[in-house]
Amino acid sequence: MRDTNKKIETKSPTEGNAQINGKGNFGQILEKFYFGYEPNSDAEPDFKEAGLELKSSPLKTLKNGEYRSKERLVLNIINYLEVHKEEFETSSFWKKNAHLLLVFYLHDRELNLLDYLIKLVDGWQYPNEDLKIIKQDWEFINQKIKDGKAHELSEGDTFYLGACTKGSTALKSYRDQPFNNEKAKQRAYSLKQGYVNHIIANIAQEETAVYGKIIEQPEILEKVRSIEEIVILKFHPFYGKSAEQIAQELGLELNQKAKSYFANLTNAILGLELGQKIEEFEKADIQVKTIRLKESNLPKEDISFPTFEYQELVEKDWEDSEFKSILESKFFFVFYQFEGENLILRKVKFWNMPYSDIVEAKIVWQEMVKTVASGKIVREVTEKGVRKTYFPKKTENRISHVRPHARNAADTYELPVADKLTGLTEYTKHCFWLNASYVQNEIYLK
Repeated sequence: MRDTNKKIETKSPTEGNAQINGKGNFGQILEKFYFGYEPNSDAEPDFKEAGLELKSSPLKTLKNGEYRSKERLVLNIINYLEVHKEEFETSSFWKKNAHLLLVFYLHDRELNLLDYLIKLVDGWQYPNEDLKIIKQDWEFINQKIKDGKAHELSEGDTFYLGACTKGSTALKSYRDQPFNNEKAKQRAYSLKQGYVNHIIANIAQEETAVYGKIIEQPEILEKVRSIEEIVILKFHPFYGKSAEQIAQELGLELNQKAKSYFANLTNAILGLELGQKIEEFEKADIQVKTIRLKESNLPKEDISFPTFEYQELVEKDWEDSEFKSILESKFFFVFYQFEGENLILRKVKFWNMPYSDIVEAKIVWQEMVKTVASGKIVREVTEKGVRKTYFPKKTENRISHVRPHARNAADTYELPVADKLTGLTEYTKHCFWLNASYVQNEIYLK
């Protein structure tokens, strides 16, 4: 079964009323009232005889009518004390999640959970080229646990299979790990949101011509250790060459002033058509950043992230915050350096922020939440009408700061609390930025 507009129908809906209003309990209702078994955390798949694990996940609808995942797909909890003894092929993860029965429903916060529409249903088994990467991801997570670094796990460590936090921020959600006395946050295996979108597109049979593959032949992963090496090796022949030289060698006629100029160069180096999205990067939620360096090795600009809504900023806790999600992402940096007027390709690098730096950057987020929630935003208004804020400055944190990211001062988001000095109920859009000095010292030069 692929497409459906079915609601959950139960013989006794009132029996589950205590669960219906709970957060994230659609899956439990599906298990108990549609399939007729009690929700559990067994090591075996939900439908043992068929070898199928049932998983439900919310959808959102794009303006063009296509479906996209609302979130990552959480699988089973990682048992730190046991998983280090396992091999992938016989692991508890693979035993439970080798074959999934996926139920995608349309999320609508205005509806009772029983009225959610189920839009897509199908089985999923991983294609060979994906499975090789998922196995590498699992082995990376396992190795980090063996190294006594379960507390440093991050979703940015891996490509398709992540280790997401699971549970509240309370101490009870921390677990013992086998090779370190420091407790680690409880985590679960999860398929990244980009990979879930790939599954949805397959089930819905959406057109995928917009995507191009770096790895055309699955067997290439048998010869080269990782997808990172495959990508980096494609860039090596162009190190030390100018962007203009690279374009000429690849037979490209590009507008150097176009915003898509560097993205097109990257695609061409990777062997993709111009304008195509990189399938492996989309599945892994990899953020591609092209950095232009001054001759001093300092990036020409700080790196901006998407603007945040002030109301959402104060409503979410750190674990669910967009900023933490960004910091735990995997990045692909392409570094060009100015030599006079020319931009020379220096290096490319996959990178994700170390655990200790995420903890340090969290301070910026905390200061922002405190500032916005208190309504103490504007520190002073100059004679020229320029507003000076209490928002975290670049000089106050080694990693990140906050500043405007808007078309103009009138491009605003609503404030949860009016500013005490000015009385403003809306304020110019801002975002978190990664400091240029941090990019230089901790990413480019390392």
